[in-house]
Amino acid sequence: MNTNTAWDPEGYVPATDNEKWNQSYFYGCYDPETRIGCMIRVGILENQKETNGFVIFFRDGQPLFTRINMNLPYFKERLADGFEIAGVHFSAPEPLQSSRIQFSSKDFSFDLTWEGIYNPPMLDCVEMSKDQDGTFAKEMMNVHLEGPYRITGSVTIREEGEVKINGTGYRDLSYGPRNWDIMHTYRLAWPYFPAKNITFATVHGQSVHGQSAYLKMMHDGSEWLGVKSMTPKNQYYDDNMGIKAMHWKVMDEKDREWQFTAKNIFRWFIPLDTFCMTEQIMEYQLIGENGETTVGYGLGECGYRFPFKGNGG
Repeated sequence: MNTNTAWDPEGYVPATDNEKWNQSYFYGCYDPETRIGCMIRVGILENQKETNGFVIFFRDGQPLFTRINMNLPYFKERLADGFEIAGVHFSAPEPLQSSRIQFSSKDFSFDLTWEGIYNPPMLDCVEMSKDQDGTFAKEMMNVHLEGPYRITGSVTIREEGEVKINGTGYRDLSYGPRNWDIMHTYRLAWPYFPAKNITFATVHGQSVHGQSAYLKMMHDGSEWLGVKSMTPKNQYYDDNMGIKAMHWKVMDEKDREWQFTAKNIFRWFIPLDTFCMTEQIMEYQLIGENGETTVGYGLGECGYRFPFKGNGG
């Protein structure tokens, strides 16, 4: 983790003069018992004097609630202060360890808390990936803390009432430039396997200049580890705008090979003017040495630049 105590990852991080400076917070969740999941993000663009955010809930692969606002006025508060955007309230009762999101309306409401699983709950994937000089670090973020969390609380659905939630998913905290236009495509896999207490935080991006860039780390149930290499293989939908299935291989810093597969549960498109993110929740399978599998869940993403020229391999 970045050990500089002069900055607070949940507080205000001063912007540079980069026009596309971004400070952002992401939350994901999936509960296999209720088959309800969500993806939530807030981006704060200080130099453009804007904020953006989305809240997406689904069940059984179908949407329950969506609120997407990509050009809202700027505000100075950060997660450490607590803030509200588009009626959704964010707070962090315990820095990095715990965060709560609340929303209430006559048609849909939720009150969910993310609690860290590991100690520390998140690490900086840019630092762990040794990508300080790569495309991600220069153009997409300076710091990107991420890790899996346990999510509890409730969702209230019109005509049905309250549903208790007990799921898992990732959080991330990021700051730095966020120049989506530098990326031709990217793919992300963030599975968490509760039965093994194992996670992978892995991203492969391709820049408009043809360069590959990687963010990669993992936790083997005992400790956070660097990743030496990864081989991501994806099967896309016929429209080429979402990942239908995955088979990724990872070599950790101890020279152990891991592999996992995935199939899509839900996908939704997030517009970013000349770029689009496809946000997905996947069912993952961790493949053991003898072919045995362990089920997990987590975020999957792909993104692509416009004009659309395909989603890559």
